[in-house]
Amino acid sequence: MKSTVMSWIREQELSFIERLTGNILKAGPMPKHVAFIMDGNRRFAQKAHVQRQEGHSQGFEKLAETLRWCLNLGIHEVTVYAFSIENFKRSKEEVDGLMELARQKFIRLLTEQENLEKHGVCIRVLGDLTLLPADLQQLIAKAVLATKAHNKCFLNVCFAYTSRHEIANAVKEMAWGVEQGLIKPSDVSEVLLSECLYSSNSPNPDLLIRTSGEVRLSDFLLWQTSYSCLVFQSVLWPEYSFWNLCEAVLQYQLSYRSLQKARDLHREGQALQQMEADRSCVAELLQNCGNGKPVDAQSRQRELLNYTASREERVRCFLNALQHKRDTVFSDLSSQAVLA
Repeated sequence: MKSTVMSWIREQELSFIERLTGNILKAGPMPKHVAFIMDGNRRFAQKAHVQRQEGHSQGFEKLAETLRWCLNLGIHEVTVYAFSIENFKRSKEEVDGLMELARQKFIRLLTEQENLEKHGVCIRVLGDLTLLPADLQQLIAKAVLATKAHNKCFLNVCFAYTSRHEIANAVKEMAWGVEQGLIKPSDVSEVLLSECLYSSNSPNPDLLIRTSGEVRLSDFLLWQTSYSCLVFQSVLWPEYSFWNLCEAVLQYQLSYRSLQKARDLHREGQALQQMEADRSCVAELLQNCGNGKPVDAQSRQRELLNYTASREERVRCFLNALQHKRDTVFSDLSSQAVLA
């Protein structure tokens, strides 16, 4: 294990030719948020004739390097698939090794707060932390809270995560909101579900990159990447290079216009869908409250505006309550770590 050198961000500058290439790329549209499926650590270990755990360790080293490249290219949000819920099905030895590596990563992070503050790096961990060992949950909570106020760049670590689990959890959160009387069943929508995902504090990724030649998403950000550029590269993750990243960004630039058009159309469709839902609710209210007389267009429009404002206020209060509930979980875990 190379725990003594596993830094979260590499302090190194780009070479002249890398800076030049980066500046040329930055003349075009740049992704603001890039997601990585960091695949190939085990195959790298086999290829290099080292222990599987060393492959995972090298993978983390590559993440630190890649974060620095992203910052140099002006990419200020990165999401990585660090550990799938499906990975719990691997051998006990490998799972235990990955949990230990995670402990080392987050312990290291807590000693690097000055460096992370200098770069303004906010670390978020997305996933079902209850599936993890208690001490690791506490370490993660401390790390998340330690960098919470940073806002120059964001690293989202998907740990004990699958997209289906995330979507199912979002549905449960909306059900909780209805049970608590914070929202009405009619407030539930595609947009609200998006706001209940683990990733609700982030814009959807512009670009998703998977290494190692596998051409599938493996249950990663399925909801969020509907209108993302997907790039599959054959290089194994520990061997990833600045030039691989540049190639992926170039592919994003080539598909930028069509992606942007599709996103805009989807947003317009969502807005129309919400307007129709509000109109339907208002029509039902007027029918139930009316005395059989027809309602003029002006009164109907006024009721629609009032209903929309009240729905938006309900949703706002619900999302604030949901955020408070989630913050409390992290605060409680962090307190347990202090007491321990």
